[in-house]
Amino acid sequence: MQRRTGFTRRTTVIGAAALVAAFGLTACSGGGGASGDALTATGPITIWYSNNEAEVSWGKAMVEAWNADHPDEQVKGQEIPAGKSSEEVIGAAITAGNAPCLVYNTAPSAVGQFQKQGGLVDLSSFPDGASYVEDRSGDLAKQYQDAEGDYYQLPWKSNPVMIFYNKDLFTQAGLDAENPELSTYDDFLATSKTLVDAGVSDYAIHPAPTSEFFQTQFDFMPLYAAETGGTGLVDDGKATFADTEGVDVATFWRSLYADGLAGQEQYTGDSFADGEAAMSIVGPWAVSVYKDVNWGAVPVPTEEGTPADETYTFSDAKNVGMYTACENQGTAWEFLKFSTSDDQDRALLETTGQMPIRSDLATTYADYFEANPAYALFGDQAARTVEVPPGPNTVAELQAFRDAWSSSVIFGKGDVSSSLDDAAAKIDELAAQG
Repeated sequence: MQRRTGFTRRTTVIGAAALVAAFGLTACSGGGGASGDALTATGPITIWYSNNEAEVSWGKAMVEAWNADHPDEQVKGQEIPAGKSSEEVIGAAITAGNAPCLVYNTAPSAVGQFQKQGGLVDLSSFPDGASYVEDRSGDLAKQYQDAEGDYYQLPWKSNPVMIFYNKDLFTQAGLDAENPELSTYDDFLATSKTLVDAGVSDYAIHPAPTSEFFQTQFDFMPLYAAETGGTGLVDDGKATFADTEGVDVATFWRSLYADGLAGQEQYTGDSFADGEAAMSIVGPWAVSVYKDVNWGAVPVPTEEGTPADETYTFSDAKNVGMYTACENQGTAWEFLKFSTSDDQDRALLETTGQMPIRSDLATTYADYFEANPAYALFGDQAARTVEVPPGPNTVAELQAFRDAWSSSVIFGKGDVSSSLDDAAAKIDELAAQG
């Protein structure tokens, strides 16, 4: 998806089938380790960054700062070319052999396939590669390793998702807008019913009910991460979610849909901005988008309620990949470290409101969060996130889950527990093919 993460989640959408087809046209076996000559070669490079206004501003300033001090290693920065999705554009560039050196818009769900294509450089090939990634990102870095423990992506920025709620609508419904009862499933359901019964909004919450593989990241995955204390959908090559916690999460969502508290039809506008829904699951990009809404934010709910400082969620990260078409990988690596330094991460945070994936985020930029309390919640939440499963079949795995979820949870067809079992069996098969 070419999502303008940081400012809107409603951009060009590509279905999983089309994405898999695009990957299928370009897939080939083989790794993507850096070659000896290219690994140390220096000279001019090209990079791509996302096309949202704030990231373009950050990217241009960052490139200008580098170029001022590196006359022999000039960087050309440009927005990622238009296409159905970022992943399709990057996959085609890998096939054509003209991918840029670095892409600051690499989705973790696509990394395994790009690696399988032979399109990505193993950053661990650089003498300080693994140590730099791990020193910057701490324990969070482990989620971005491949099966052999190597890094084909640099964990860059996250948009940890939380519950945004409309304080004005809560007040109209007679609810406490400053201390809403949303921490447990029972409380969340009761609050949702109060909102809808009061007629202040059509739905309490309206996540996209569509079938794209990535939609799972904004309904099931955040709540499952919270309920389990940080478990993703796949662990050690096996699906995790067909357990008591997974069934509890799915049953909670099924209740929202069955009781008419969540919408089963796609809303063509912005349900939260338009007041069609009183709540939404969003990341820090929403702070600037919903500046005209009197909003509050809380962590996603759990069965019994979990303290905010212990609650996990989905990361909604975008990372940086180095691509094997790059001739001057020595320069690309030094530039990658420059662009993710303390100073540039501060610039990214201040310009975009997105969270650099750093172990010391809250302390290094304590002054920023003190001056921008709306982002402080997300800065704290960024330390507790989960990522999509690694490997070349990530998209297919997420699609298998989404298909089961759509049928049993959103539309109430069949048994929830059985559907999770079936999805887990399919995902185990896919993971074994990696």
